[in-house]
Amino acid sequence: MKGAIRLVAWCLAVALVVLPVVGVLRGWFAADRWPVTRLTVQAEFKHVGAEQIRAAVLPRLGHGFFALDLDAVQQAVAALPWVESVEARKRWPDTLILRIYERRPFARWNGTRLISRQGVLFDGGEAAVAAPLPDLHGPDAQMPQVVAFYADALKAVAGTPLKVAGVTLSERGSWSLATDVGAEIVLGDRVQAGKRLRRFLDVYPQVMAGHPAAFAYADLRYTNGFAVRWPDADAPAAGAPRT
Repeated sequence: MKGAIRLVAWCLAVALVVLPVVGVLRGWFAADRWPVTRLTVQAEFKHVGAEQIRAAVLPRLGHGFFALDLDAVQQAVAALPWVESVEARKRWPDTLILRIYERRPFARWNGTRLISRQGVLFDGGEAAVAAPLPDLHGPDAQMPQVVAFYADALKAVAGTPLKVAGVTLSERGSWSLATDVGAEIVLGDRVQAGKRLRRFLDVYPQVMAGHPAAFAYADLRYTNGFAVRWPDADAPAAGAPRT
């Protein structure tokens, strides 16, 4: 009996010591004591603005040092479009420190949004329109396939005069490429697209012979050939399909 009483007394003593400490750390007690009044941001960014960060953080301040919810701060800052990730920590007695990593865009998506190097689609604002990036187009659900096709196209044209500036996947499943000089290359369905592009590249020097200017349009969806339109012509003039 005495042993049980001692055990209960010991537990109560520990609780009386631990509970206030835990309460302060979790903001249960003294929530308004030692307020956080300083914000330090460690980052190298071009598109995330100081005003955006302050606007995201300020509603989470106003509490004491121990009551400040770092998870809530991180989530608020991470919700900014250009923020890839954020680390938050506190420094006694009054400082909140944020380390922010900005998204690095890989390509423009459907003319208005951006794809980060981690494959995340986000709203880049005005920068999405002005950035010198590849232009990728297609249904949102098939964005990974469009990115993969773009990577394959870059490998295919490596070492040739052609420079791929964009890829489009139509709603009907037809693929096309855009070059850096504004020409369009229509490839058709994915199954045949790679084969058709390689066939076109094999004879590209002959196609361009006698044409100082780049072609404006090439349709590779023919069984036995392709059609090319030049800037000063109204009809296909090279590599036309055999009948």
